[in-house]
Amino acid sequence: MSDFFALFSTAIGPCGIIWNARGIAGVQLPEASEPLTRRRILCRFPRAKEAEPAGEARRAIAGIITSLSGKPCDLSSIVLDMEGMPLFRRRVYEAARGIAWGATATYGAIAERAGAAGAARAAGQALAHNPFALIVPCHRVLGAKGQPGGFSAHGGIETKRRLLMIEGAGGHSALSSSTARSRPIPGL
Repeated sequence: MSDFFALFSTAIGPCGIIWNARGIAGVQLPEASEPLTRRRILCRFPRAKEAEPAGEARRAIAGIITSLSGKPCDLSSIVLDMEGMPLFRRRVYEAARGIAWGATATYGAIAERAGAAGAARAAGQALAHNPFALIVPCHRVLGAKGQPGGFSAHGGIETKRRLLMIEGAGGHSALSSSTARSRPIPGL
């Protein structure tokens, strides 16, 4: 199956999206420059070919641009290609997708929602490998006392803080039984 990618402009710089016939395979936050963003995509997806986005990729790009411009946008219905991904990671990513725009949750709450209460560190490790930045909003996940935790994108914690500021996130947890959307995870 072929992977394709495209770069697109956002309020925080040039992002990238990678897709295939199964859905979105990855999102790349901006590196220091557009050539470095392209290079990072090709390191992650060496066989990907640059192409004009269509279908789900076009819909994801529009949502990401909207979100990064400071307007609420629900990206939770974007179809992701999680083929071959470990089950725990899939559960963590689906749990994180339940965090509303502008809200936050803790690593512990994500672990619990993923069916692994007490596995906050494991949830954090899964989120550190999140290939779907923004669509799986790992930037909305904080430590138990509101500390930012880690962030593996270019700029690290400062990028995470910037994304939270764009969304106006106040550090409150919004992943409770009354606010989290429950969606079945394919293959579970």
